[in-house]
Formats: sequence, structure tokens, C-alpha cells
Amino acid sequence: MVSFQRAPTRNLLIVALAAWVTASLPASAAEPSQANPRQAWQMLDYIAVDYAGAVQHGRVVVPGEYAEMQEFADTVRTQLAALPAAPKQPALVAQADRLVAAVAAKVEPEQVAALARGLADDVLASYPIGAVPAAPPQPARAAALYAQQCAVCHGPTGHGDGSAAAGLDPPPIAFTDAARAAQRTPFALYEVISQGVSGTGMASFAALPEGDRWALAFYVGSLAYSPQARTDGEALWRKDAELRGRIPTLEALTRTSEVGLAASVDAEQASAIIAYLRSRPQAVNEPVADNRGPFALARQRLADSQRAYAAGDTAQARSLALSAYLDGVEPVEPTLATRDAALMRDIETAMARFRTQIGQGTAPAEVSAQAVQITELFDRAETVLQDTDMDTTTAFLGSFTILVREGLEALLIVIGMIAFLRKAERREVLPFVHAGWIGALLAGGITWMVATYLVGISGTNREVTEGVSALFAAVVLLSVGIWMHQKSLAGRWQQYLHAKMSAALTRRSAIFLFLLAFVAVYREVFETILFYIAMWSEQASSAIIAGLVAGSVVLAAVAYWMLRMSKRLPIGRFFSISSILIAVLAVILVGKGVAALQEAGWVSQVLVTAPRIEWLGVYPSWQSLLAQLTVAIAAAIGFFVNTRTSRALAREAKS
Repeated sequence: MVSFQRAPTRNLLIVALAAWVTASLPASAAEPSQANPRQAWQMLDYIAVDYAGAVQHGRVVVPGEYAEMQEFADTVRTQLAALPAAPKQPALVAQADRLVAAVAAKVEPEQVAALARGLADDVLASYPIGAVPAAPPQPARAAALYAQQCAVCHGPTGHGDGSAAAGLDPPPIAFTDAARAAQRTPFALYEVISQGVSGTGMASFAALPEGDRWALAFYVGSLAYSPQARTDGEALWRKDAELRGRIPTLEALTRTSEVGLAASVDAEQASAIIAYLRSRPQAVNEPVADNRGPFALARQRLADSQRAYAAGDTAQARSLALSAYLDGVEPVEPTLATRDAALMRDIETAMARFRTQIGQGTAPAEVSAQAVQITELFDRAETVLQDTDMDTTTAFLGSFTILVREGLEALLIVIGMIAFLRKAERREVLPFVHAGWIGALLAGGITWMVATYLVGISGTNREVTEGVSALFAAVVLLSVGIWMHQKSLAGRWQQYLHAKMSAALTRRSAIFLFLLAFVAVYREVFETILFYIAMWSEQASSAIIAGLVAGSVVLAAVAYWMLRMSKRLPIGRFFSISSILIAVLAVILVGKGVAALQEAGWVSQVLVTAPRIEWLGVYPSWQSLLAQLTVAIAAAIGFFVNTRTSRALAREAKS
């Protein structure tokens, strides 16, 4: 059972927790090279929370707990001195000395808590523990896990009154204790769930999936707050950008306690905000509309990124810069691109340059100057978006353009596959292709429901999905294009098709054709759905639907024309033309794939002076251009080898 135990009042737990500190280390833990900052951090968290129960107004009120505090403070000092050398280690040891002295002098709990928390934060900055949720936790889903694993000790509602509580010494923590809950962070709760506490009923639950442990941490951390506090917190979070700036990322939320937040904002506001975010941590990643314009979230994250960079936290600055674009700009992109495509490209380029500067360690003054340029572009974009004279026309054109632009790439691949199978007289394999693109449409519908009603899809996940699928399709198309070019030169089509295609298509390639059709279509459906969700509005709904219908008609007409044309072409010429088109499409997709992964922060980005031609997948960065050049060269080499081999075979046949 998961059981968080209350600090004891007797010396028994002093020995138990001291044993936990040492026993959880290897036998040689006294050696500096094997010290662990995680344990030092955990003890600092205990000091910050429990010291108030030991000392009040300069007097020891519970001797056993005070002895614990002394023991923990001394152990922290020893642990920090034993850690591997780091630039800030001497300062950490000096802070630990001040903490030891403060505990010995029985200073007020507020001062000791501030010293312990400040030192804990600095320990994390100098020796990162690295525990950050991979995705926003889902506390609501942890209710069943809590009932199964925790309620027997902590009680069904977290009051510490479970059926097994009476037999535990020390007794379980009451999660509904507001004073205690205000001092704990989700990270601290996660650590206790993961590590356990030796000498108590709280065992380690490291065997639980990491996502479940984070969900439990947020869930139990929310039990002290009322539904009304969560409602008030949601209202505050949505209307106050300054408050949102205090907790800009999910990582920051995991390290934030109510007491810590109350040091910079009103105490009631801090309680409400924490109540809301503990119950809905994904809110930190969701764009919030307010009265400052559609780029409010982008401006906020951009400013936070500047502050983090100026403070020397490059990783955080880069993460915030990515969020500024992915979560703050991309939702507005469909509408802005329809009204002023050049301005949209300028914003993308300027923000890419900003991220590059951060990654290259550019001087803060230059980074700030780039941020000013981006802010000016936001101002221009908001002026464009405020012009409502052409709202209906803009919505129609945006809807139409998005569907046709995204649909054509998938159409080229799927129609090419269908035409090929018809030419090869392999119609019995066509159901696999049809199942692929139909399945992709159904998966797109599920994506729409998930993105609309269940969870938000972050900008990073969106770009990673698009990038990986584009690269997969590019690799497949390159190989298919070279193969088709080879067959266009070989002659004797009927013999080849009847002798080879039956076995190849039925045994090995049918499933592969299904996967290619699915990936090619789902990639475009995924992006299209998210664009439509972003641009949807009730006022322009009729125009958006009209654009969707018009785009569908155009795509259907193009598909019909392509199928008709493919029937009229001789099979050799069909394969020759198709191989070239497929190779070109592979070059386009690899450019788009690399660009998407760059926007997600998975691939570095070095800008270059070059045109930006999105429909060709051309983006102004060395990485994307070199990837396209590599695929183009690979296709050219494949075509060249095919041609030479064909000529050699022809000469041998004549001789």
C-alpha cells in the first residue's frame, strides 16, 4: 500500500531515516564519488515541511522531531560536501552551514523553511535529478489507483483514516491537511512514491509506471483543496497572464508549492492556482485566450524564454522558445497564413532564428534584440487579424486551401498505388490500399474527438507526428521510385508481372502497401484536422464548411483525372513518369519532415539565406536542405545505375 507517514515524535524514526539515508546508498556511499543529490534534496524537503512541528518561537516543542531536524541538516551538509565537484558546490556547502546553524539556533520555522527550500532549488540546479513528467499527468485517472493502493492507509478521501491506519506507527499522513499540503510540491510527493521511506509503512512504488506515479503525486497533492478553490483558480489562470508567467512549464509546476508561489503572489490566489493546476496540470501547456490578443501566450513564453536565457538556463530558454511557437503561434497560423502568408513566414523565420541564437550561446543583448523584432511582427499580425472586413472570404479560402494543400500529397501517393496495381493486373490487392486510406480517415476522426473533447495535443507532439511520418513516407517512396524506374527500363512487362508480382504482392507487400497508404493519408489528415480545430469559429462556420466541400470536390476531380490519365499511358511510360514524380515527392517530404522535427526541437536548426517554398518542402536551414539534397542524389544515383544496367543487359542480349 502507498502510505506517506507523518514525522514521528520519538527517536525511533531518527534512527530509521538515518538508516534510509545510508542504507539506500551503496556500501561505499561515504566516498565522495558515490554521494547522491536526490537524498540530500529529499531531506531538505522534510526539513522545510516538518521543522515547524519541532520548534515554535525559539523553543523546542517536540524534542524527538527537533533531533531529527538536527540530524537531517547535518547529513545534508555531509552529503553536499561529498558530491562530485561542481562550480557551485562550495556555495551549496556554505548554504548548508547556514541551515545547520539556523536549526541549532532554533530560529523561526519560516526562516528555516526558506533556507531549506532555497538550498533544495540550488541542489537541483547544480545536480539535476532529472525527474520530469514525459507528458502532463492525468490526476483524475489516478483516483482508481489511489483507491486500490493508498486508501487502506490514508483513507478513501485522504484523511489518514484508512482501515490499516490504526496499526501503523508512525500514522499515515492526512493529505487533507491544508497546512502540510501547502508546503509540498508534486515533485516531492513523486519522490516519496518512487523511493519510499525506510522504517515506516511507506514502501517504494518504483514498480509502478512513471506516468502512474506522477498522476498519483498530483492526485494526492490536490486532496486538500476544495472544488470551489479549483474553480476560482481556473478563472484566475485564464484571466491573469502574470500569474501564468509564474508557472510557465510543466517542469516548473512539479517544483512549485503553494507556499513557494505565495512568496510572489497573493496567498489566496496562490492557493487557488495550485488547486486548479494540481487537478489539471495540462493547463500549463494549453494556450489561453485573453484580452491581449491572439499572440498573448506566444508573447508570454517569449518573455519567459528571455528571462531564463539571461539567468543562464539555456535548456529552459530553448524549451520556452519552442513553446512560444508551437503553442502560441501555430494555432493562429491557418488564419494568418490566409490573410498574409508573407508575414506568417517572417514570424516563423524570426522565431527560428531566436531559437538558433539560444542554442549557439549568442550574447543576451542580441537575443533580446531578436525578441523585440518578433514582438513587432506579433503587433503587425494582430493588426491583420483584427481586420474583420473579409472574415467570410478569408475563412472560405483558408478552409479550401488547407484541404487542397494537405490532400494533394496524400492523393498523389494513394492514386499512384492504385494506378500501379491496376496496370499490374493485381486488383485483388487493392483492398489493402483502400483499407489503408480509409483507416487513416477513421483514425483522423478519432484524433479530432481526442483533440476536441478529451486532451489537448501539444505542439511538440503534433510536429513529431508529422515529422516522423513524413520521413517514413520519404524513405519508402525513394525506394519505390528507384524500383519503378528500374522496371520502366527493363521491358518484357507481362512476363515480369505474371512471374513476379503475384508472389511479391500477396506474400510480402500487401501489408506494406496498407501501411504506406495509412501513413501517407494519416499524416495529412492529422495536420488538416488540427488546422481546422484552430481556425474554427461559429461566426465563420458556414464559410469554413463551404471551403471544405469545395476542396473535397477539387480533390475528387483531381483523383478522377489522374486515374483516367494513368489508364491511357503505356505501362513502361507510366512507370517512368511515376518514378520521377515519386522521387520528387520523397524530396519534398524529407524537407517537410526535417522542418517539423526542427520545430519540435528534435533536430538542430542552422538558418541559411535561401527561399522558403513550403509546397516544395524547401525551408531555409542547412539541415533540411542537406536532407533534401541527399535524397535527390540518392534518387539520381539509383536512376543512373538503373540506366547503365539496362543498357548493359540490352548489349548482352544483342550479342
